[in-house]
Amino acid sequence: MSDAQKEALNKLIKEQQKGASQWLNYWQEFSAFDTWQFWFHVIMFVAPLIILYFALDWKRALRLGFYGFNVHVWFTYFDDFGTTQALWTYPYKMIPFIPHSVGMDASLVPVMFILVYQWTIKHNKNYYLYTLLLSLFLSFILKPIFVMHHLFKFNSWVNYFHLFLTYIVIIVLSKVITDFFLHFQKIAQDKAIEAKTTKRNPRKR
Repeated sequence: MSDAQKEALNKLIKEQQKGASQWLNYWQEFSAFDTWQFWFHVIMFVAPLIILYFALDWKRALRLGFYGFNVHVWFTYFDDFGTTQALWTYPYKMIPFIPHSVGMDASLVPVMFILVYQWTIKHNKNYYLYTLLLSLFLSFILKPIFVMHHLFKFNSWVNYFHLFLTYIVIIVLSKVITDFFLHFQKIAQDKAIEAKTTKRNPRKR
């Protein structure tokens, strides 16, 4: 590593540390335990998880949980990108050290998609149609309500339509990855069944 690179890196690290300290000071003054917005974020984190506990089809828990974790990961990636690039901001947070909304990224949005996904499986409905409707609700109804109450703020050229596009990417990636692993799980199960059958009936070899 050259001296110029070390100097540039150290400068970035100091600026990052300064920014983190400023966000902590901001949170303590405007977004801490004495604000209703803080407790709103706490409820947004806790309530969906409680609902999920009682509403989840436990026979499909692994499949639904894996899908929901996919939604959480991809949504967090997009949200982190938007916040770190200053495209949007959450003026109030539950945890000051995390740039995105923990309540939305780790609970509300994944749980909503899990329940819709579960419903489409149970009733043999079109997954993409109903998750698309949910994405429209989140992008053009829920997020404007958040903006209205200063829980979410656009800073740059992005708008609600761009958020909607990210949801489309998320629902496609989450479903495709889940189906991918389910496919290989089925192959492994079929091979296991075939091996047991062959072992019980060696004459069929």
